[in-house]
Amino acid sequence: MNARLESLIAAAKQAWAAERSSGKVRLTVVLDTSSVARGAEETIAAMRDAIEKQHLNAEVAIAGSWGFCWMEPCVAVRNASGTETVLYANITAERVEEFLQAVVTEGRHVPEWALGVAEGNPTADVPLLADHPFMKGQIRRLMANIGTTDPENIDHYLAHDGYVGFGKALEMDAETIVKEVVDSGLGGRAGGGFPAGRKWDFLRTATTSPRYLVCNADEGDPGAWVNRVLMEGDPHLIIEGMLIAALAGHADAGYVYIRYEYPLSFRRMQIAVQQAYAKGLLGNDILGSGKSFDIVVFRGAGSYVCGEETGLINSIDGHRGMPRIKPPFPAQAGLWNKPTNVNNVESYANAPLILRNGAEWWSSVSTAKEKGTKMFSFSGDVNWQGCVEIPFGPTVRSALEQYAGGMTDGRPCKGFQPGGPLSGVVNGDELDLTLTLDPYRERGLFLGGGGIVFFDDTTCIVDFCNYFLAFCEMESCGRCTTCHGGTQRAVEIIRRIQSGGGRQHDFEAFEQLVKTLVWSNCFHGQFAMTSIKTALKAFREEWIEHIDDKQCRAGVCEGLIEYRVTSQSDAALAEAVAICPTNAIQGESGNYQVADSLCIRCGACVEVAPGAMERRHRFPIEVSQGAAAAAGV
Repeated sequence: MNARLESLIAAAKQAWAAERSSGKVRLTVVLDTSSVARGAEETIAAMRDAIEKQHLNAEVAIAGSWGFCWMEPCVAVRNASGTETVLYANITAERVEEFLQAVVTEGRHVPEWALGVAEGNPTADVPLLADHPFMKGQIRRLMANIGTTDPENIDHYLAHDGYVGFGKALEMDAETIVKEVVDSGLGGRAGGGFPAGRKWDFLRTATTSPRYLVCNADEGDPGAWVNRVLMEGDPHLIIEGMLIAALAGHADAGYVYIRYEYPLSFRRMQIAVQQAYAKGLLGNDILGSGKSFDIVVFRGAGSYVCGEETGLINSIDGHRGMPRIKPPFPAQAGLWNKPTNVNNVESYANAPLILRNGAEWWSSVSTAKEKGTKMFSFSGDVNWQGCVEIPFGPTVRSALEQYAGGMTDGRPCKGFQPGGPLSGVVNGDELDLTLTLDPYRERGLFLGGGGIVFFDDTTCIVDFCNYFLAFCEMESCGRCTTCHGGTQRAVEIIRRIQSGGGRQHDFEAFEQLVKTLVWSNCFHGQFAMTSIKTALKAFREEWIEHIDDKQCRAGVCEGLIEYRVTSQSDAALAEAVAICPTNAIQGESGNYQVADSLCIRCGACVEVAPGAMERRHRFPIEVSQGAAAAAGV
């Protein structure tokens, strides 16, 4: 291996060992977007303040997320002797004083907040972290360092064999690197599954230069945050992956395109790139090898269509973020009209593991057609919203029960959505589908980047589709009338249905829109109707209820709901009148009525006066469609 790299790694390992033997209690707080939202910064400030004021033998460090997003802030406590590390959850600023008293001053466990022993031996009160249901079955390769190392310290990455894969790649020719990645079976992790090695080979055999790499970190699907966990938890893994890809494709420079809404990811990647330059791992004559490669961390334009590779390329080029018409493809004419490879964060992050340990080792973990591990984030109406790394292949049902803790309040799973707003919905009857690519392709949707959103029977499927179609309409770039006008029309129809104006012809209109939008210029328009297409098939009865019966079984379509006064004598009625934000409850004492045109259906009146007010279907089931039409709907 490269002598300079060996020297960097040796020095980093020595520094890591010195940190671990400091003789102080080490409190490592998860500091990522999820934990910040739950008060991690306040926890860190409270800890540092208490340590300083009380002169405690302790120090505070930061790390990325273990994946227990629903229980942040998480804190790993390594005792002063270095013999044990225990991970704790929900350590808010208010609990810091009590927590430090126990784990630092008294040197004992706090079992009621403990998730498990990460290092050392379990006790009667605190089992091994590996035995926690959320951790069982996980094989953490991409996430191996996350939670234990400081993502803002390159020496922590080097001390854990960071850049070893790149060091091995420096001793290989481009064709051999490509072959190793092809042999591993690494497929694109954004949902397409196209072999990454073949994609790199397109760039290797390009006939012009300079050549570019782009890391697509514009992770915009609701319920997906696996790329964020990687960028905020182990950014050098991505940089190393891009360096390997650069050697394979003879690339001159790379761009990491990070969505605008990820400020911490942007900052962490910037810090990592700066540190890599300082160590001689980026720039000219890298580690004296004669190879050169530059990386620019680029903040996205805040547009969903920039997640499409050519829209992203346009954005970097300085143009409006509108997807290009293909061909030509980026491998022929991409960034600055030069050959370009675009891969997502997780695709690049796997490359160092393949080069470090070999294709056979990397692929052996999965018995499915899709090789390697995959990161998934689970959210929605579940007990545990978190991020895991598991091999491809388990059923959605097993993942829901084990890694998402089952449905909230034990309610039935009505369905789930993989792949974001451009994918579709799957009925809860199909929870035994596997987490592999083919079952979703067969149903006209896709697994996507790893975000899966579950919903229960309190969700209205029409309202659910309205949310995603409205998102697609808003995010349409407007380049083609097919997408821009088609999504507008679909949203108009859905909202009319939600207002009680549905009609049988709407089914035909939706089918026509499905057929028409596939002729859009890019994937955004081509897949915008997927949620409608799949929902009409999986939940057709519920659509019929909305259109024919004017009923919303979940009671969330406001146009099908009305509020009425049921008891003029209830003492709480006056409070309901007073709290109404639009003065919709009108009249005098003993003769109050709700003016429907003023009612915004906020539900405040029912909350304060449940005995005096009711929320009910606007059209009772016995009212015919003709009667509803006569009522002016």
